[in-house]
Amino acid sequence: MTSSSRVPRLWHTVRHLRAVQIYGRAWHRLHRPRIDDSPAPPPAVVRDRWRGCARAASMLSAQRFRFLNDEHEIAGDDWNSTALPKLWLYNLHYFDDLNADDAAARLAWHRDLIRQWIAANPPAAGNGWEPYCLSLRIVNWVKWCCAGDTVTDPALRRSVLNSLATQARYLRGRLERHLLGNHLWANYKALLFAGAFFDGAEAERWRNVGLRGLRAEIDEQILADGGHFERSPMYHAILLEDLLDLVQLAALFPGAFPEREVELWRNRASRMLGWLAVMTHPDGGIAFFNDAAHGIAPTLAQLQTYARLLGVAVPPASDDAVQLLPVSGYVRLQCANAVLIADVGEIGPAYLPGHAHADTLSFELSIRGRRVLVNAGTSRYDIGAERLWQRGTASHNTVEIDDEDSSEVWSSFRVARRAHPLAVEHGHNDQGLWLSAAHDGYRRLKGRPLHRRRWVLQAGGLRIEDRIEGEFERAVARFRLMPGVRLDGPQLRLDESSAVRWQVEPATATTAAARSTYHPGFGLSQACDVLEIALTPEAGALTTTFHWDC
Repeated sequence: MTSSSRVPRLWHTVRHLRAVQIYGRAWHRLHRPRIDDSPAPPPAVVRDRWRGCARAASMLSAQRFRFLNDEHEIAGDDWNSTALPKLWLYNLHYFDDLNADDAAARLAWHRDLIRQWIAANPPAAGNGWEPYCLSLRIVNWVKWCCAGDTVTDPALRRSVLNSLATQARYLRGRLERHLLGNHLWANYKALLFAGAFFDGAEAERWRNVGLRGLRAEIDEQILADGGHFERSPMYHAILLEDLLDLVQLAALFPGAFPEREVELWRNRASRMLGWLAVMTHPDGGIAFFNDAAHGIAPTLAQLQTYARLLGVAVPPASDDAVQLLPVSGYVRLQCANAVLIADVGEIGPAYLPGHAHADTLSFELSIRGRRVLVNAGTSRYDIGAERLWQRGTASHNTVEIDDEDSSEVWSSFRVARRAHPLAVEHGHNDQGLWLSAAHDGYRRLKGRPLHRRRWVLQAGGLRIEDRIEGEFERAVARFRLMPGVRLDGPQLRLDESSAVRWQVEPATATTAAARSTYHPGFGLSQACDVLEIALTPEAGALTTTFHWDC
């Protein structure tokens, strides 16, 4: 990229930012709070034992861990190893395994691991003292301390409490106001945990900062339809678990929080459960829009179980044919044995599109409880061609024009010019359920093309009508097949006995079978087939129809 094109891209990225995201970055880089390692305040009286949401174990032995589908063994000084991936090391510092399934069986490992961490990570040094790592670890250590007789040795208990207090003090001076979003949310949650767990005036100050901050973030980040404003089903599930954790924290420390705040957490968590149900396929996993992968956040079923444990209302499953998330911009269509989930919304908040993909007007399709058409998913966050491709339009079930992305994703978490949805409508007629929308993401190109798409779902069939208004040289509609579904001539072969038939209009449209990849989790890559269909400038329109037996 030349400097003449780099400057406009940077301008179209920065112009959406809030001032704090610009000056706050410099402040965060230069400012370091004073290290206060004075003795911890006394712990408050806990009413009950912590009972958490289901989570798979990540600690395989006393020194071996599995994060992001990648296993490594660490020595006592490997917490900041340059030989290990940065994101993997962050997960090591989170200490999620303290509260994972069957954690009691690994209690001796956990005690030793905490001792190692305290000895090897002095205040303000290394990955573990970055604010997000601090936030997740503080929460996990507090949960662990509240889970029963986890810390029986007096010396270890003093060490853990003193370290927790030092971490909370440091975090209080390192809030990620320059990043905002889920990072700042996690900071406030950690202060609420530390502020409830400890007693006294200092703990109350942490609690008050956390309460004020989280109340503002709830109003900002949880949309009216219950969705998280970054429009990622994965991050939505993470923050939903956070709210449920806070409901339980309030029950363990009665009087720590105003009842109106606890009721707000309950109500928003219930609404978020309803949103997640819309965005969950019949197989129980989330749809892949924006940054999303399996294995990072709890599933809908796990969160529903956790909510019921806490007495939080779980909305009943809906069998409505059309389920709208109008603020988030997602729509679910259900007809007979088929479920379609489509993206007809903004890519995310204008000032915070870091987890956005160029996936406007993409969709996923399940038939008979099985995913058939899928977006590519997310397997990495590091800067590089693979990350760019996974965020790009070509990895999603939508139309790419002139080899450009519908929104200008760049770096790992940046977006310059972005697509905006237009003319979103839906209904039902004698042909079936229909949804239509357009977006202006390609208006920046020379011919100012506009992509319009209409889905029609009925028992045994799906029709996708694509039309491009304006001039273009090349356009491709892609339909990515779930691994295990095979492109076999005019069929998508589901197994030996069942298939989905496809056809296109005009019949002269050029079709191609491509091999690509699908990424259901971080660190995972699976081969898959992609049906690619060209839209010609002469016609400017394409109808793709899929048929299957009900």
